[in-house]
Amino acid sequence: MFSKTCEYALRAMLFVGQKSRNGNKITISEIARGIDSPEYFIAKILQVLNRKRLIQSQKGPSGGFYLSRNGLECTLADIVRAIDGDEIFTGCGLGLKSCSEKEPCPIHDKFSIIRKDIRDMLESVKLGECNEHLEKKLTFLKRV
Repeated sequence: MFSKTCEYALRAMLFVGQKSRNGNKITISEIARGIDSPEYFIAKILQVLNRKRLIQSQKGPSGGFYLSRNGLECTLADIVRAIDGDEIFTGCGLGLKSCSEKEPCPIHDKFSIIRKDIRDMLESVKLGECNEHLEKKLTFLKRV
């Protein structure tokens, strides 16, 4: 459903949100290990998220990535849009360039419902809420 880049971005944001809650800054190598991502790949993703102001970074010996309180208020949809754009929310289920109410593809009507449900879910889930569940061990990013 999401690109591999988007999956890593979501996991990285969740991981950083969880690990930086006490003011800690997390290095790229810690993030890569924590979410099972190649380090070079996650570094590029974090640059994009930083440019989009979804995650913050600080350079230097005590630097790294972290989320501000505002960052914890961002939704999963914000992250998806930053990495994959709006395609998941607006695109055709069959990948056709032109698909609309007037000229629908064979799955248009049913896919429109699914697409709306996905958008509603992603827009309603904030990083902070996910982190609460991770802290309580109700959900997991990585099984040990």
